[in-house]
Amino acid sequence: MTERCDLLISNVNAATMDPSLPGGYGAVEDAAVAVTGGRIVWIGPRRELPECAADQVVDGEGQWLTPGLVDCHTHLVYGGHRASEYARRLGGESYEEVARAGGGILSTVRATRAASAEQLYHGAEPRLKALLSEGVTTVEVKSGYGLELDTELKQLRTARRLAQHYPVDIVTTCLAAHALPPEYDGRPDEYIDLVCEEILPAVAREQLADAVDMFCESIAFTVEQCQRVIDRARELDLPVKAHAEQLSSSGATSMASKAGALSVDHIEYITDMDVAAMAENGTVAVLLPGAFYTLRETRVPPVDKLRASGVSMALSTDLNPGSCPIASLRLMMNMGCNLFGLTPAEALAGVTRSAARALGLCCSRGVLRAGLRADMVLWPMETPDQLAYEYGALKPSEIFFGGKNVTAG
Repeated sequence: MTERCDLLISNVNAATMDPSLPGGYGAVEDAAVAVTGGRIVWIGPRRELPECAADQVVDGEGQWLTPGLVDCHTHLVYGGHRASEYARRLGGESYEEVARAGGGILSTVRATRAASAEQLYHGAEPRLKALLSEGVTTVEVKSGYGLELDTELKQLRTARRLAQHYPVDIVTTCLAAHALPPEYDGRPDEYIDLVCEEILPAVAREQLADAVDMFCESIAFTVEQCQRVIDRARELDLPVKAHAEQLSSSGATSMASKAGALSVDHIEYITDMDVAAMAENGTVAVLLPGAFYTLRETRVPPVDKLRASGVSMALSTDLNPGSCPIASLRLMMNMGCNLFGLTPAEALAGVTRSAARALGLCCSRGVLRAGLRADMVLWPMETPDQLAYEYGALKPSEIFFGGKNVTAG
Protein backbone atom coordinates (compact mmCIF):
# COMPACT_ATOMS: atom_id res chain seq x y z
CA MET A 1 0.00 0.00 0.00
CA THR A 2 1.35 3.41 -1.01
CA GLU A 3 1.65 5.97 1.78
CA ARG A 4 0.65 9.60 1.19
CA CYS A 5 2.46 12.69 2.46
CA ASP A 6 2.16 16.44 1.99
CA LEU A 7 5.76 17.06 0.98
CA LEU A 8 8.61 14.88 -0.22
CA ILE A 9 12.13 16.28 -0.52
CA SER A 10 14.58 13.93 -2.19
CA ASN A 11 18.04 13.99 -3.73
CA VAL A 12 19.43 15.95 -0.78
CA ASN A 13 22.18 15.54 1.76
CA ALA A 14 20.73 16.01 5.24
CA ALA A 15 22.70 17.58 8.08
CA THR A 16 20.22 16.21 10.59
CA MET A 17 22.10 17.48 13.69
CA ASP A 18 20.84 14.30 15.36
CA PRO A 19 23.42 13.41 18.04
CA SER A 20 22.48 9.74 17.77
CA LEU A 21 23.96 9.65 14.27
CA PRO A 22 27.73 9.62 13.67
CA GLY A 23 29.72 12.75 12.85
CA GLY A 24 29.24 16.29 14.02
CA TYR A 25 26.43 16.95 11.55
CA GLY A 26 24.59 13.63 11.82
CA ALA A 27 24.85 13.59 8.05
CA VAL A 28 22.71 11.38 5.82
CA GLU A 29 23.89 11.59 2.22
CA ASP A 30 21.53 11.10 -0.75
CA ALA A 31 18.60 11.40 1.63
CA ALA A 32 14.84 11.89 1.42
CA VAL A 33 12.46 13.57 3.84
CA ALA A 34 8.69 13.08 3.97
CA VAL A 35 6.42 15.60 5.72
CA THR A 36 2.78 15.36 6.76
CA GLY A 37 0.81 17.82 8.88
CA GLY A 38 3.82 20.07 9.34
CA ARG A 39 5.99 17.35 10.84
CA ILE A 40 8.66 15.05 9.52
CA VAL A 41 7.22 11.54 9.18
CA TRP A 42 10.22 9.87 7.55
CA ILE A 43 13.88 10.70 6.95
CA GLY A 44 16.72 8.52 5.80
CA PRO A 45 18.70 7.31 2.79
CA ARG A 46 16.68 7.76 -0.39
CA ARG A 47 17.19 4.12 -1.38
CA GLU A 48 15.28 3.09 1.79
CA LEU A 49 12.31 5.43 1.23
CA PRO A 50 9.01 3.53 1.42
CA GLU A 51 6.69 3.95 -1.53
CA CYS A 52 5.19 7.39 -1.06
CA ALA A 53 2.75 9.56 -3.04
CA ALA A 54 3.31 13.23 -2.23
CA ASP A 55 1.20 16.30 -2.91
CA GLN A 56 4.43 18.27 -3.47
CA VAL A 57 7.78 16.88 -4.53
CA VAL A 58 11.00 18.89 -4.27
CA ASP A 59 14.18 17.80 -6.01
CA GLY A 60 16.99 18.95 -3.74
CA GLU A 61 19.51 18.69 -6.59
CA GLY A 62 22.19 17.38 -4.26
CA GLN A 63 22.06 20.40 -1.95
CA TRP A 64 22.24 20.24 1.85
CA LEU A 65 19.17 20.30 4.09
CA THR A 66 19.47 21.53 7.70
CA PRO A 67 16.98 22.20 10.49
CA GLY A 68 15.53 25.71 10.55
CA LEU A 69 17.85 28.01 12.45
CA VAL A 70 16.93 29.13 15.98
CA ASP A 71 17.94 32.54 17.37
CA CYS A 72 17.53 31.90 21.08
CA HIS A 73 18.49 35.31 22.55
CA THR A 74 17.30 38.60 21.04
CA HIS A 75 15.99 41.98 22.14
CA LEU A 76 14.27 42.45 18.78
CA VAL A 77 11.53 44.88 19.86
CA TYR A 78 12.77 48.29 20.97
CA GLY A 79 12.53 52.00 20.26
CA GLY A 80 15.23 54.31 18.92
CA HIS A 81 18.89 53.49 18.38
CA ARG A 82 22.22 54.08 20.14
CA ALA A 83 24.59 54.97 17.32
CA SER A 84 25.96 57.91 19.30
CA GLU A 85 26.95 55.56 22.14
CA TYR A 86 28.75 53.37 19.64
CA ALA A 87 30.80 56.40 18.66
CA ARG A 88 31.47 57.22 22.33
CA ARG A 89 32.75 53.70 23.00
CA LEU A 90 34.99 53.95 19.98
CA GLY A 91 36.30 57.14 21.56
CA GLY A 92 37.37 55.26 24.68
CA GLU A 93 34.36 55.07 27.03
CA SER A 94 33.49 51.62 28.32
CA TYR A 95 30.03 50.03 28.20
CA GLU A 96 29.81 50.41 31.98
CA GLU A 97 30.82 54.09 31.85
CA VAL A 98 28.17 54.85 29.24
CA ALA A 99 25.53 53.01 31.28
CA ARG A 100 26.42 54.74 34.53
CA ALA A 101 26.19 58.12 32.77
CA GLY A 102 22.52 57.49 31.96
CA GLY A 103 23.05 55.88 28.56
CA GLY A 104 23.04 52.21 27.76
CA ILE A 105 19.87 50.29 28.49
CA LEU A 106 18.15 53.32 30.04
CA SER A 107 18.55 55.24 26.81
CA THR A 108 16.56 52.55 25.01
CA VAL A 109 14.06 52.45 27.86
CA ARG A 110 13.23 56.12 27.29
CA ALA A 111 12.79 55.57 23.56
CA THR A 112 10.73 52.42 24.00
CA ARG A 113 8.42 53.98 26.57
CA ALA A 114 7.81 56.89 24.17
CA ALA A 115 7.13 54.68 21.14
CA SER A 116 3.66 53.50 20.22
CA ALA A 117 2.94 49.82 19.67
CA GLU A 118 2.76 50.53 15.93
CA GLN A 119 6.16 52.20 15.96
CA LEU A 120 7.69 49.28 17.83
CA TYR A 121 6.14 46.82 15.40
CA HIS A 122 7.35 48.58 12.26
CA GLY A 123 10.78 49.17 13.81
CA ALA A 124 11.16 45.46 14.53
CA GLU A 125 10.05 44.28 11.08
CA PRO A 126 13.30 44.88 9.14
CA ARG A 127 15.33 43.22 11.90
CA LEU A 128 13.06 40.17 11.84
CA LYS A 129 13.11 40.01 8.04
CA ALA A 130 16.91 40.00 8.07
CA LEU A 131 16.93 36.98 10.38
CA LEU A 132 14.28 35.14 8.37
CA SER A 133 16.21 35.66 5.13
CA GLU A 134 19.06 33.61 6.64
CA GLY A 135 16.86 30.59 7.37
CA VAL A 136 15.82 31.44 10.93
CA THR A 137 12.46 29.87 11.76
CA THR A 138 12.33 30.37 15.56
CA VAL A 139 13.24 33.59 17.36
CA GLU A 140 13.25 34.40 21.06
CA VAL A 141 12.28 38.01 21.86
CA LYS A 142 12.79 39.62 25.27
CA SER A 143 11.13 42.59 26.87
CA GLY A 144 13.23 44.63 29.30
CA TYR A 145 13.10 48.08 27.73
CA GLY A 146 9.98 49.10 29.61
CA LEU A 147 10.91 48.53 33.26
CA GLU A 148 7.33 49.33 34.16
CA LEU A 149 4.18 47.32 33.57
CA ASP A 150 2.57 48.98 30.55
CA THR A 151 5.68 49.11 28.38
CA GLU A 152 6.80 45.61 29.30
CA LEU A 153 3.37 44.36 28.18
CA LYS A 154 3.57 46.52 25.05
CA GLN A 155 6.88 44.92 24.06
CA LEU A 156 5.64 41.38 24.63
CA ARG A 157 2.37 41.98 22.76
CA THR A 158 4.32 43.43 19.84
CA ALA A 159 6.54 40.37 19.71
CA ARG A 160 3.51 38.09 19.65
CA ARG A 161 1.94 40.21 16.91
CA LEU A 162 5.00 39.76 14.70
CA ALA A 163 4.51 35.99 14.83
CA GLN A 164 0.97 36.45 13.49
CA HIS A 165 2.24 38.07 10.29
CA TYR A 166 5.53 36.32 9.53
CA PRO A 167 6.48 32.65 9.02
CA VAL A 168 8.28 32.28 12.33
CA ASP A 169 7.71 30.97 15.83
CA ILE A 170 8.41 33.72 18.36
CA VAL A 171 9.20 32.71 21.92
CA THR A 172 8.69 35.59 24.36
CA THR A 173 10.70 36.22 27.52
CA CYS A 174 9.95 38.76 30.24
CA LEU A 175 13.18 40.58 31.13
CA ALA A 176 11.73 43.18 33.47
CA ALA A 177 14.77 42.69 35.74
CA HIS A 178 17.05 44.15 33.06
CA ALA A 179 18.14 47.44 34.62
CA LEU A 180 17.09 49.78 37.41
CA PRO A 181 14.65 52.39 36.05
CA PRO A 182 15.45 56.02 36.87
CA GLU A 183 12.37 56.45 39.04
CA TYR A 184 13.74 53.73 41.34
CA ASP A 185 17.27 55.15 41.53
CA GLY A 186 18.87 53.99 44.77
CA ARG A 187 15.97 51.62 45.51
CA PRO A 188 16.72 48.38 43.65
CA ASP A 189 14.97 46.14 46.16
CA GLU A 190 11.77 48.14 45.77
CA TYR A 191 11.97 47.73 42.01
CA ILE A 192 12.41 43.98 42.40
CA ASP A 193 9.26 44.11 44.54
CA LEU A 194 7.47 45.67 41.57
CA VAL A 195 8.80 43.01 39.21
CA CYS A 196 7.77 40.16 41.49
CA GLU A 197 4.47 41.50 42.78
CA GLU A 198 3.06 43.33 39.74
CA ILE A 199 4.86 42.80 36.44
CA LEU A 200 5.42 39.04 36.45
CA PRO A 201 1.91 38.18 37.69
CA ALA A 202 0.35 40.43 35.02
CA VAL A 203 2.51 38.85 32.30
CA ALA A 204 1.53 35.39 33.53
CA ARG A 205 -2.18 36.27 33.59
CA GLU A 206 -2.08 37.37 29.95
CA GLN A 207 0.16 34.41 29.03
CA LEU A 208 2.50 36.82 27.28
CA ALA A 209 5.79 35.19 28.25
CA ASP A 210 7.22 31.73 27.80
CA ALA A 211 10.06 32.38 30.27
CA VAL A 212 11.56 34.93 32.66
CA ASP A 213 15.06 36.38 32.34
CA MET A 214 17.20 38.69 34.49
CA PHE A 215 20.49 40.59 34.25
CA CYS A 216 22.76 39.69 37.15
CA GLU A 217 25.71 42.06 36.94
CA SER A 218 27.41 44.95 38.74
CA ILE A 219 25.48 47.46 36.58
CA ALA A 220 22.18 45.59 37.05
CA PHE A 221 21.02 43.31 39.89
CA THR A 222 22.65 41.19 42.59
CA VAL A 223 22.51 37.44 42.91
CA GLU A 224 20.13 37.80 45.85
CA GLN A 225 17.77 40.06 43.91
CA CYS A 226 17.82 37.72 40.93
CA GLN A 227 17.09 34.76 43.20
CA ARG A 228 13.89 36.54 44.24
CA VAL A 229 12.88 36.89 40.59
CA ILE A 230 13.61 33.22 39.99
CA ASP A 231 11.55 32.17 43.00
CA ARG A 232 8.59 34.26 41.84
CA ALA A 233 8.83 32.96 38.28
CA ARG A 234 8.79 29.39 39.53
CA GLU A 235 5.72 30.16 41.64
CA LEU A 236 4.06 31.33 38.43
CA ASP A 237 5.21 28.17 36.63
CA LEU A 238 7.46 30.09 34.23
CA PRO A 239 10.88 28.73 33.21
CA VAL A 240 13.87 30.95 33.88
CA LYS A 241 17.01 32.12 32.06
CA ALA A 242 19.77 34.52 33.09
CA HIS A 243 22.21 37.05 31.70
CA ALA A 244 25.25 36.37 33.85
CA GLU A 245 29.02 36.64 34.12
CA GLN A 246 29.25 39.00 31.14
CA LEU A 247 31.40 41.68 32.79
CA SER A 248 32.44 40.05 36.06
CA SER A 249 32.15 36.87 38.11
CA SER A 250 29.24 36.85 40.55
CA GLY A 251 28.18 33.24 41.04
CA ALA A 252 24.91 33.93 39.23
CA THR A 253 25.52 31.10 36.77
CA SER A 254 25.71 28.51 39.54
CA MET A 255 22.70 30.04 41.26
CA ALA A 256 20.56 30.01 38.11
CA SER A 257 21.71 26.54 37.05
CA LYS A 258 20.86 25.05 40.43
CA ALA A 259 17.43 26.67 40.11
CA GLY A 260 16.90 24.76 36.86
CA ALA A 261 17.51 27.60 34.41
CA LEU A 262 17.05 26.68 30.76
CA SER A 263 20.13 28.69 29.89
CA VAL A 264 22.69 31.13 31.18
CA ASP A 265 23.83 33.63 28.57
CA HIS A 266 27.09 35.55 27.95
CA ILE A 267 29.17 33.72 30.64
CA GLU A 268 32.58 35.11 29.72
CA TYR A 269 33.58 35.12 33.42
CA ILE A 270 32.22 31.75 34.56
CA THR A 271 34.31 29.61 36.90
CA ASP A 272 34.95 25.86 37.02
CA MET A 273 32.24 25.66 39.69
CA ASP A 274 29.80 27.37 37.34
CA VAL A 275 30.63 24.94 34.53
CA ALA A 276 30.06 22.01 36.86
CA ALA A 277 26.69 23.42 37.94
CA MET A 278 25.60 23.85 34.33
CA ALA A 279 26.64 20.31 33.46
CA GLU A 280 24.92 18.81 36.48
CA ASN A 281 21.64 20.63 35.88
CA GLY A 282 21.46 20.49 32.08
CA THR A 283 21.62 24.26 31.68
CA VAL A 284 22.60 25.46 28.21
CA ALA A 285 25.47 27.91 27.75
CA VAL A 286 24.36 30.59 25.28
CA LEU A 287 27.40 32.21 23.69
CA LEU A 288 26.98 35.74 22.32
CA PRO A 289 30.04 36.56 20.21
CA GLY A 290 28.40 39.59 18.61
CA ALA A 291 28.25 41.42 21.93
CA PHE A 292 31.80 40.33 22.71
CA TYR A 293 32.90 41.73 19.34
CA THR A 294 30.90 44.97 19.51
CA LEU A 295 32.08 45.81 23.03
CA ARG A 296 35.64 44.78 22.12
CA GLU A 297 35.88 42.46 25.10
CA THR A 298 38.94 40.28 25.65
CA ARG A 299 37.73 37.60 28.08
CA VAL A 300 36.36 34.66 26.06
CA PRO A 301 34.03 32.00 27.48
CA PRO A 302 35.85 28.80 28.51
CA VAL A 303 34.67 26.77 25.53
CA ASP A 304 37.16 23.95 26.12
CA LYS A 305 35.87 23.43 29.65
CA LEU A 306 32.23 23.59 28.56
CA ARG A 307 32.94 21.06 25.82
CA ALA A 308 34.84 18.72 28.16
CA SER A 309 32.00 18.86 30.71
CA GLY A 310 29.33 18.10 28.13
CA VAL A 311 27.53 21.44 28.47
CA SER A 312 25.38 22.23 25.44
CA MET A 313 26.58 25.42 23.75
CA ALA A 314 24.13 27.57 21.82
CA LEU A 315 24.93 30.62 19.70
CA SER A 316 22.71 33.66 19.29
CA THR A 317 22.74 37.20 17.98
CA ASP A 318 21.81 39.03 21.20
CA LEU A 319 20.31 41.46 18.68
CA ASN A 320 19.87 44.73 20.58
CA PRO A 321 20.50 48.45 20.01
CA GLY A 322 23.49 48.78 22.31
CA SER A 323 25.90 45.87 22.53
CA CYS A 324 25.01 43.99 19.33
CA PRO A 325 22.95 45.76 16.64
CA ILE A 326 23.69 42.88 14.24
CA ALA A 327 20.77 41.00 12.67
CA SER A 328 22.75 38.01 11.35
CA LEU A 329 22.76 34.63 13.03
CA ARG A 330 24.99 33.34 10.25
CA LEU A 331 27.61 35.92 11.18
CA MET A 332 27.41 34.69 14.78
CA MET A 333 28.32 31.21 13.54
CA ASN A 334 31.44 32.60 11.93
CA MET A 335 32.31 34.65 15.02
CA GLY A 336 31.67 31.66 17.29
CA CYS A 337 34.36 29.77 15.39
CA ASN A 338 36.84 32.58 14.87
CA LEU A 339 36.52 34.31 18.26
CA PHE A 340 35.50 31.50 20.63
CA GLY A 341 37.05 28.40 19.06
CA LEU A 342 33.95 26.43 18.11
CA THR A 343 34.11 23.93 15.29
CA PRO A 344 31.80 24.53 12.29
CA ALA A 345 29.70 21.55 13.40
CA GLU A 346 29.41 22.98 16.93
CA ALA A 347 28.38 26.32 15.44
CA LEU A 348 25.55 24.72 13.46
CA ALA A 349 24.49 22.72 16.52
CA GLY A 350 24.57 26.02 18.42
CA VAL A 351 21.94 27.59 16.16
CA THR A 352 19.78 24.48 15.83
CA ARG A 353 19.80 21.66 18.39
CA SER A 354 21.35 23.52 21.34
CA ALA A 355 19.45 26.75 20.66
CA ALA A 356 16.18 24.83 20.71
CA ARG A 357 17.22 23.26 24.01
CA ALA A 358 17.96 26.73 25.42
CA LEU A 359 14.31 27.61 24.78
CA GLY A 360 12.92 24.37 26.17
CA LEU A 361 11.94 23.28 22.63
CA CYS A 362 14.31 20.39 21.99
CA CYS A 363 11.37 17.98 21.76
CA SER A 364 9.87 19.85 18.81
CA ARG A 365 12.68 21.31 16.66
CA GLY A 366 16.39 21.80 16.12
CA VAL A 367 16.96 18.34 14.61
CA LEU A 368 15.77 16.63 11.43
CA ARG A 369 14.05 13.59 12.91
CA ALA A 370 10.70 11.88 12.46
CA GLY A 371 8.09 13.42 14.74
CA LEU A 372 9.66 16.88 14.91
CA ARG A 373 8.53 20.07 13.20
CA ALA A 374 9.35 20.35 9.52
CA ASP A 375 11.28 23.62 9.87
CA MET A 376 14.02 23.09 7.30
CA VAL A 377 16.44 25.04 5.12
CA LEU A 378 17.91 23.94 1.79
CA TRP A 379 21.38 25.35 1.09
CA PRO A 380 23.30 25.40 -2.23
CA MET A 381 26.60 24.23 -0.79
CA GLU A 382 29.00 21.32 -1.02
CA THR A 383 29.64 20.90 2.73
CA PRO A 384 27.89 22.12 5.89
CA ASP A 385 31.21 23.65 6.95
CA GLN A 386 30.39 26.47 4.53
CA LEU A 387 27.65 27.78 6.83
CA ALA A 388 30.21 28.93 9.39
CA TYR A 389 32.98 29.56 6.87
CA GLU A 390 31.16 32.12 4.73
CA TYR A 391 28.18 34.42 5.00
CA GLY A 392 26.55 37.07 2.87
CA ALA A 393 26.70 35.37 -0.54
CA LEU A 394 25.55 31.93 0.64
CA LYS A 395 21.76 32.22 0.90
CA PRO A 396 19.08 29.58 1.44
CA SER A 397 17.64 28.25 -1.80
CA GLU A 398 14.44 27.18 -0.03
CA ILE A 399 13.05 27.63 3.48
CA PHE A 400 10.29 25.45 4.91
CA PHE A 401 8.30 26.52 7.98
CA GLY A 402 6.08 23.77 9.30
CA GLY A 403 6.46 22.00 5.97
CA LYS A 404 5.38 25.03 3.93
CA ASN A 405 7.76 26.71 1.51
CA VAL A 406 8.20 30.28 2.77
CA THR A 407 11.32 31.23 0.84
CA ALA A 408 11.56 35.01 0.53
CA GLY A 409 12.14 36.55 -2.89
